[in-house]
Amino acid sequence: MADTVRCWFVERDYNDRDLIILTYATPDGERSFRKELASQVIDRITVTAAEDVDPDNLESVDDPETRERYAAEAERVASEHDPGDEI
Repeated sequence: MADTVRCWFVERDYNDRDLIILTYATPDGERSFRKELASQVIDRITVTAAEDVDPDNLESVDDPETRERYAAEAERVASEHDPGDEI
């Protein structure tokens, strides 16, 4: 899709509402996309190495350390996986 931005999987986290938070980031780590999923459905979906995201759904990553970490992880995932690979 021409109107999307390729983002790479950079983080999986959990919160106190029993949600799993998947974070995908642009290769430069400047912007990110978060998906919140109920823990009960995580086994029924495929988590892929990359997602093509509408630019309107991307958030700025303001913290420099987080940006750097996201960029490094996006680079690692992109070098080791095809976008559709299951992670």
